[in-house]
Amino acid sequence: MKIVVCIKQVPDSDKVTIDRATNRLNRAGVPAVMNPFDENALEVALRLRDAVPGSTVTVVSMGPPQAEAVVREAIARGATDGVLVSGREFGGADTWATGYTLALAIKKLGPADLVLFGKQATDGDTAQVGPGIAHHLGLPVLTYAKAVEALPGGKALKVVRATEDGHEEWEVDLPCALTVVKEAGELRIGSLKSKMAAKKAQIPVWGVAELEPDPDLIGLKGSPTRVTKVFAPPVKTNRVRLEGTPAEQAEKLVALLAERHLV
Repeated sequence: MKIVVCIKQVPDSDKVTIDRATNRLNRAGVPAVMNPFDENALEVALRLRDAVPGSTVTVVSMGPPQAEAVVREAIARGATDGVLVSGREFGGADTWATGYTLALAIKKLGPADLVLFGKQATDGDTAQVGPGIAHHLGLPVLTYAKAVEALPGGKALKVVRATEDGHEEWEVDLPCALTVVKEAGELRIGSLKSKMAAKKAQIPVWGVAELEPDPDLIGLKGSPTRVTKVFAPPVKTNRVRLEGTPAEQAEKLVALLAERHLV
């Protein structure tokens, strides 16, 4: 089974500020890590690799040159190899342009049986890139997978999908794409052998020369969405604090609800 996992380097902080001039995250001085949900997707890939002999796991990341660090980390955790997609031309891409660009990279790797994504990135929280890449690749996609098992023969998967009301169980043929939630499992610690392999690994860097994208579909130029305003939600000040014993608080709450004709 040929498995590709898309991973992203994100800020490791909840104190990231917004550049008001560009409406982008100001990442200067903020440590970066692998997107936590992508760790879950990578663990699913590694479990399938262990279960299906001959399988490989390739990670693909798009970002600035320093994003090579998360590719090496993925190899240190057990991935077979990895690729970094990087270039100034890709800068400012929205989810659509990002999906288009990463789809080109996955196509360049050759046909994949399974493409995996974390359910979303913690620095954007859109949950759009995974399904978008699947669209560009022409692959069926299931979102919010919390358990994945290879069926006998290695040509199909059993997928347990998280829903608001519980879960669904699916059997899906390969090739396909999945987005993965944290319940799928915590990423393993790499072996000494894999850590040594990560240090020595040659990480290919693919830019416009390698991917040959349509220049009108990448980066800021190829992004149909624009951030026009970034702001904090207004603080709500109409809260009421109820004092007294639990019984007194309950009585006051019922009275307030009655005043507003809610009970």
